[in-house]
Amino acid sequence: EDVDIPSRRVLITGATGLLGRAVFKEFNENNWNAVGCGYRRAQPRFEQINLLDSIAVHNIIHDFQPHVVVHCAAERRPDVVESQPDAASQLNVAASGNLAKEAAGVGAFLIYISTDYVFDGTNPPYKETDVPNPLNLYGKTKLEGEKAVLENHEGAAVLRIPVLYGEVERLEESAVTVMFDKVQFSNKSANMDHWQQRFPTNVKDVATVCRQLAEKRMLDPSVKGTFHWSGNEQMTKYEMACAIADAFNLPSSHLRPITDFPVVGALRPRNAQLDCSKLEMLGIGQRTPFRAGIRESLWPFLVDKRWRQTVFH
Repeated sequence: EDVDIPSRRVLITGATGLLGRAVFKEFNENNWNAVGCGYRRAQPRFEQINLLDSIAVHNIIHDFQPHVVVHCAAERRPDVVESQPDAASQLNVAASGNLAKEAAGVGAFLIYISTDYVFDGTNPPYKETDVPNPLNLYGKTKLEGEKAVLENHEGAAVLRIPVLYGEVERLEESAVTVMFDKVQFSNKSANMDHWQQRFPTNVKDVATVCRQLAEKRMLDPSVKGTFHWSGNEQMTKYEMACAIADAFNLPSSHLRPITDFPVVGALRPRNAQLDCSKLEMLGIGQRTPFRAGIRESLWPFLVDKRWRQTVFH
């Protein structure tokens, strides 16, 4: 039988990850011919590509001839970047610059996923034109990645986003969902950061923004440069944990807010809120309310399913 394959082609790196899976799904379900690539978890669903292998990268771009490349692959755990700086720099900077060069070579629009951690968090909200000043090595490698991308592909886009959550395969996949066990097991008290201001953002919303940006670009070549997208509910981890408890009708009295400046791990910005008005003015954007999004994401990990009645009825 003839299968109608959509004519618009998109290549997604990091398609096995939390964001990449959502981006792949979003394009795939909206009349794009989407190919995802990953590394460790790629087969059988996605192409297995080592992004540090420049020949492999060249070959997939030239064979597939994508109109759009969404570059989600990165080392995004700040504490891992601090402990493995060379490997992180290879992936976040060198591989990103090379991918941008190859995308430019076939005339593909590239969207490079970056982070709010390029800012120091002292003077929010941040516009795209504000001067970055990353506090940790993760933020520095992502900022260098931005520069490498734009130097190698003048028509590329950088999309900075904050902390993500969504449909996880394991709770540890997101800094938001990883808190669920501490919330659920209320027999012991749990310390929760109540210092850093975050803007939890659903990967489905970021995926929609990527698709809208790509489709806008297909019509208008002036769509390029740096953009910001973020949820608009400001919460500390303590407040997220309380909202999660509330969403599942669980107690939260065992959660303890810690308002001190955190002393362990990589430095984090206090409040790196992103101003998203540039994309909003283009008519681009989608925001899932946190309680609805987190309930959908965490429901499969709920230990006591007796709450089903109270949560959904």
